[in-house]
Amino acid sequence: MMTDLPLDQERTLPAVVDEGTFDAAASALHVTPSAVSQRVKSLEQRTGRVLLTRTKPVRPTESGEIVVRFARRLALLERDAHAELGMSGSGEPTRLSIAVNADSLATWFLPALARVPDGLGLCFELRREDEDHTAALLREGTVMAAVTSSPDPVAGCSVRALGIMRYLPVASPGFAEQWLGTRTGAPLRELIGSAPVVAFDRDDDIQDDFVRALAGGPGASTLRHFVPTSEGFVDAVAAGMGWGMVPEVQAGPLLRAGRLVRIATGRDIDVPLFWQQWKLDFPALGAVAEAVAASAAQTLRPGPAF
Repeated sequence: MMTDLPLDQERTLPAVVDEGTFDAAASALHVTPSAVSQRVKSLEQRTGRVLLTRTKPVRPTESGEIVVRFARRLALLERDAHAELGMSGSGEPTRLSIAVNADSLATWFLPALARVPDGLGLCFELRREDEDHTAALLREGTVMAAVTSSPDPVAGCSVRALGIMRYLPVASPGFAEQWLGTRTGAPLRELIGSAPVVAFDRDDDIQDDFVRALAGGPGASTLRHFVPTSEGFVDAVAAGMGWGMVPEVQAGPLLRAGRLVRIATGRDIDVPLFWQQWKLDFPALGAVAEAVAASAAQTLRPGPAF
């Protein structure tokens, strides 16, 4: 049973996962590295499972993820109980770790956190990750909540729909004229596959999805620029480095100013977003969820009933 596991050992495991090494965890916990190692070994003996892969950085195994999630939830419940009892404890704020995709982070998510009441004493640790991959951080126990594209709840989590982020295929006017046939009238489907393209990183395949839907074939051009920030991505497209799929909320002002043009109509890509969080009776986490939902409703397009 989890209740049979010593608290100091349970608290050590998340520290090792967060810090990435035994030495760094020892520094964060103000103990020696040998004490950290011994606690982890003892915990593995008690559970009869290998809980960590001794890589750099250290990663939890599937069994380790279970223990990490339990330890983090226990810490939140303990802090909440102290607050209700009027026990000041260490006086440290509660740190909430949240995974969020770059485009949400650059547009509507930070205003959501600004809605959270100051009196809750929260600190946020944001992990930037693609919306297709944020659920993995929930499973690992690395984060307590996430903006994700999956409506399927991670084990032990609840899920609610936030809305739809629409992406528009756009380019600068000069780029569209040179590469995409706006001057000659040549069909876009014949030109798009060889035109330079901007991508967020090597995992960003939304541009390839657009090309496959429009023209078939393997996807966008191999002549592509990787720009791994949401703001930088938009700037690169507006500067004429390539075409790209830009969030509607970011593209709108540039379209109205004439700095961007749509390269196709009726070919937008909608990405549904969901909020997943631990199933835990922790008021502060509930307050964050409400603030996130309210901010999303003001920025995202309404999604289907969920």
